[in-house]
Formats: sequence, structure tokens, C-alpha cells
Amino acid sequence: MNSLVSTATSRTGARILVDALVANGVERAFGVPGESYLDVLDAMSDTAIDFIICRQEGSAAMMAEASGKLTGRPGVCFVTRGPGSTNASAGVHIAQQDSTPMILFVGQISRAMRGREAFQEVDYRAVFGTLAKWAVEIDDAARIPEVIARAFRVAMQGRPGPVVVALPEDMLSDIVDVPDAPRVEPTETWPGLTDMMRLQKMLWAASRPVMVLGGGRWNSKAVASVVRFAERFDLPVCASFRRQMLFPADHGSYAGDIGFSLNPRLLERLRQADLIILAGGRFGEVPSQGYTLLGIPDPGAALVHVHSDADELGRVYQPSLAINATPAAFAAALEGVQPPNTIAWSDWRAAARADYVAWSEEPPANPGAVQMATLVRYLRDLPADTTICNGAGNFAIWVHRFHRFRRFGTQLAPTSGSMGYGVPAAIAAKRMQPDRTVVAVCGDGDFLMTGQEFATAVQYDVPIVAVIIDNGMYGTIRMHQEREHPTRVFGTTLRNPDFAAYARAFGGFGVTVERDADFSAGLDAAFASGKPAIVHVKLDPEAITPTTSLSALREKSLASRAVS
Repeated sequence: MNSLVSTATSRTGARILVDALVANGVERAFGVPGESYLDVLDAMSDTAIDFIICRQEGSAAMMAEASGKLTGRPGVCFVTRGPGSTNASAGVHIAQQDSTPMILFVGQISRAMRGREAFQEVDYRAVFGTLAKWAVEIDDAARIPEVIARAFRVAMQGRPGPVVVALPEDMLSDIVDVPDAPRVEPTETWPGLTDMMRLQKMLWAASRPVMVLGGGRWNSKAVASVVRFAERFDLPVCASFRRQMLFPADHGSYAGDIGFSLNPRLLERLRQADLIILAGGRFGEVPSQGYTLLGIPDPGAALVHVHSDADELGRVYQPSLAINATPAAFAAALEGVQPPNTIAWSDWRAAARADYVAWSEEPPANPGAVQMATLVRYLRDLPADTTICNGAGNFAIWVHRFHRFRRFGTQLAPTSGSMGYGVPAAIAAKRMQPDRTVVAVCGDGDFLMTGQEFATAVQYDVPIVAVIIDNGMYGTIRMHQEREHPTRVFGTTLRNPDFAAYARAFGGFGVTVERDADFSAGLDAAFASGKPAIVHVKLDPEAITPTTSLSALREKSLASRAVS
């Protein structure tokens, strides 16, 4: 097998493309095969690239996105034209909203057929132009090194995101003479000395500071630098929505995450803060609580916004100090920021920590025979480097509120709120890090969005454990339905299969949990099987959130309508 970058002349476009991937250190790609890029598959077969054959293009794109989250370099996905590309769009949207580097390669019709609405013809620049950072079609095989180098750079630099590259099938078979481009490394944007001195002065003048971490382009070294900074300044630190792996939850400075079902005490603390340092994130709709947490355009408090993309600075909120820097560079520069002789906010930090511990210590009892507290306790007892993956649904509230993420790289969850993400992300994570424990926590509707990828896990012997929380409904939508249209249930009820039997049908392990006494034993058996496993948890439909039941929600909604 030849895994070296070719410098030979007279290569096909497909060979040049694959050589460009090898040059950029691509070890793994995900996809669904298609006749539109057969030449690429053939060229890839001569390399060490691990090509994971998936069962649906959206899942393949989600796996590539998860890969980008874990490595900081673009996850790579290949799909065919037309419906293959539109199926993959879900993963592209996740990469865009989650600021994840990713490249989606799409097979395309032959160049001579364009404009005739040929079989599965799509204008990819038009379709993906507003969904991706960049959408391009390569017309000339001689430009492949140039375009692929730019694609890697666009995906990684500034605010990371997805790039879509269309590949006309006849272009892939053209033979041209062109040298390879070197490996692309993203530019780190460093904060200026003046910026860091201003930050130090603002901290010295503050009495109620809070730091919020979010966005992309983080790594374990940057997280460690921020931890040291928080210790030196005795500073409360929050994680943005589904970015809890950016600060260890067992650290005394951690004050919680800013997402759905936000701790009311943390919300009030953020509103009382006289200095907010937002590093890496954007304060989008969810962490800003529907754009109500801060004033727009004047935040109403001193705001230091640090972001790798200058276009994000002042886009919504006008900061007191805007710092155009990557999280890694900013975190390194924090080492030079000195704390005041006397820190005035130690009690403020201690109270923030106490509020977090009280909010997240133990899930309250929920209706029914199975208790979500048992799952939370089990997850907490797993190794600290366990990767927890989830899609979207009310089931995720228990994970986000009560689980303690302690290491960087242990959380894969879509800030875009995409259902079906947990299983594909878990497969990617376990394939990339086989020595780590990987758990996908899924809802019943959530799982069946991409549940066919369990076959992929079995095919590649990727022993993930998928915990399916089955309450027989689209729970989040049902919750909103009961709030807005109580007693008028429509379009949210599900009739589900036997998920344990589903797992066994694919060749995996399956167990059903209907009593709390069997929960831990079922999870133990799933891990001990050494196979891809499903733990099918029958949750009472009344257990709609950790704080309320479905009937209580309905009664409250009806009572409010009666008063009005």
C-alpha cells in the first residue's frame, strides 16, 4: 500500500485528489459509495485511508463532523450526487452551527451534461452556498491541489466550518501533470499585548467577573491554560451550550453550563456580572437565552469578546474589548495576565460553585419504575476520558445537567440541535479512539433518525454502547405541545420496535430495562459483551423533564389559560 504523497506527473484527477488528502494527514473518511466518484474509491484503495462505509449520507456527514470536533482538522465525507448530497446536508448544517472543520466531497454529473437537468443534477454552489463556509466545483483536474489546499484552510481558519467540493465524474478521470500542494496548517491569530493589558485592567476593576467558554479551535493545552488562569484569578467559569468539555466540572471554579434548562441562579449571576469574558463562542440563541441575557447592541455590562473570526466580533453585541484571537493563542497569552494583589470576588466564585453543585448533584426522582438518576450515577463512575455522545431531545437534559464532564474531547453533541447525532458521533469517536469508552445516549425518536448505522458499528466491530431512552414520543415537541395546546395531542406519539431485538438482529448485543433494579446490570452486560450494544430503557412518559411531569405541565398550562 502506498501512503506516500505522490510527486509523479501524469496522474488522474482522482489520484491527485487522494494524494492531496494523504498530504493533509487524512487518516479516515466516511461515506456512502456512488458511481459518480468511483475513480476516487479506486484511488483510495491504494492508500492507508480508513474509509468507513455508512448506511445513509446524513450519518456519514455527522461522523465526519464528529471527527472534526475531536481532531481540530477537517473531517472528510464522500457522497454521491443529487439525493446523496441533500441527505448529507444535515451534517453540513451541524458543522456550520457548531463551528466544526469538515469537507464534504460530492460526486457530480459530467461537465458536458450541466444545465440540462441531467440525472441527479444539482447546482452545489447554489444549494450549499448559504449552508457552508464555501461551496466549489472543480472543473479542471490541474487545479485540484490548489482547491483542496484552500478547502482545508477555509475549513480550519477563522471560525471553522464546512466546505463542500463537487467533483464532476469525467474530471476525476482526466490525466494531468501538476505537483502536489504542501500540508495546510491553520494560522493562529494572536492577541496583541495592548489587548491583554486592557483585559488585565478590566479584571482589576471588576467585582463580579465571569468567564464563558465556547466555540471551536480549542485543544487540551488551551483548556489547561484557562484552568490555570481561573485558579490564579479565583474566577468563576461557565461553559456555553454543549461545550462542557472545555472546563473540568470537578474543578472549584466551574459554575455550570449555559444551555437549555439553565440553572436560575447561574442566570441571575450572569445578569449581575460586571465583566463577562466570552472566549471562543458567539453567544447565540441558546446560551443567550433567546438573545435576552445581554442587551443588543449594548450588552449592558463590560464584555470582552475573544473570537478567531473578526467578523464575529461586534456582529450582535458590541464588546468593550474585542480580541481577534484563536482560543489556543488567547489561552497561552493568559499566562502573562497578572491578578490583582487582593481578589475581591472570591466569595462570588465560591457561591457560583456552590450553586452549580446544588443544581447538578443528584437528579430528583422521576415518575415510573426506571430512574434517570441511576443512569447519571453510572455515567459518572465511568473513566474520566469516556466520551458521551447525544443527539437532541428532552432526554439530553439529564446528561447535560447532571453528568460531570472532566476532560477535553469527551463530549460530542450538536449545538444545532440535530436529532440522530449520537450514534454516528459515537461510531466515529470509537473508531478513532478504540481504547476509550464511548456511550451514545439517545431518545427513541432520536435514535431511529440514524439507527441503521448500528449496522456500521457491527460491520467494523466498533463496540459502542447506545442507551435508548424510550418514552414513546417526540418528547421535546410533546412538552411544547402540552404547554401551547394542552389536551390536544397530535403528531407526537411513536410506536417503537423492540430495540434490544433490533441490536441482536444486526449481530450486536441488546438488553431491555424496565425496572430500576436492572438498570446498572443491563449497562454492565452491554459493556461486558464487547459488541456494539443497545440498552433499551423503558421510561415512563410522565418523566418529561427532571423538574416536572407531563401531567403537571398540562395542568399548569390549563390553569394559566383558565386565569387568562
